[in-house]
Amino acid sequence: MSPFPPILSFLHSLRENNNHEWFESHRPEYDEARELFQDFIQGLIFRFDSVEPLGDLPAKDAIFRIHNDMRFAKNKPPYKDHFSAVLAPGGRHSLRLPYYIHIMPGGSLLAGGAHMPTSADLQAIRASIAEDPTPLKRVIEAPEFGKYFGEVSGERLKSAPRGYAPDHPQIDWLRLKQFTLVHQLSDKRVLAEDFADYALRVFSAMKPFFDYLQPLVGQQMRPARVLPKKKKGEKGVERF
Repeated sequence: MSPFPPILSFLHSLRENNNHEWFESHRPEYDEARELFQDFIQGLIFRFDSVEPLGDLPAKDAIFRIHNDMRFAKNKPPYKDHFSAVLAPGGRHSLRLPYYIHIMPGGSLLAGGAHMPTSADLQAIRASIAEDPTPLKRVIEAPEFGKYFGEVSGERLKSAPRGYAPDHPQIDWLRLKQFTLVHQLSDKRVLAEDFADYALRVFSAMKPFFDYLQPLVGQQMRPARVLPKKKKGEKGVERF
């Protein structure tokens, strides 16, 4: 039986009632949803050796808290409208490239990569691409990459980065400020009995991209949570 019907139901209700009073009066539903999500993440961790060994990582160290950080954004609602977790050695505080799962009614996704690379990381990635783009092309041209991701995602510079000509053959990649992969999920897919198997297939398809990037980057900051750019009129949401 899928654990996600109570999770999506709670998150949908929270989206409509994002305040402290409602949350406290529905804490039993939250506790149930969080426990179900934690059990699901722990199950993925136990099976993640097929992608990357995570050791004895406890799920609680991989899952982000539901409370928003109100110190720097007073207009934020008190709670996030999603559950999310990082699958990487060390969990949320991993220094390796993170695999990320984001569960939200109508906006779930699987993602990963270098979302917040340092300046030195970007320089190393760009230098590698400029010198020989073949390894990255080989990753991107693989059938599984096209099936699940289509392209490398991330914010781009408006012009060529310093040191590179505007007409460089790889300028589209060189302008990237982030190197991430994103796979959108429908609610139907999340609710499917085989969702754990599906998630592992998607993360496995990310692995060659990680194998390309990881030797090029240094310490990675904790992954920010980023979703695709919101459409006009949509409520803002946090992103990987």
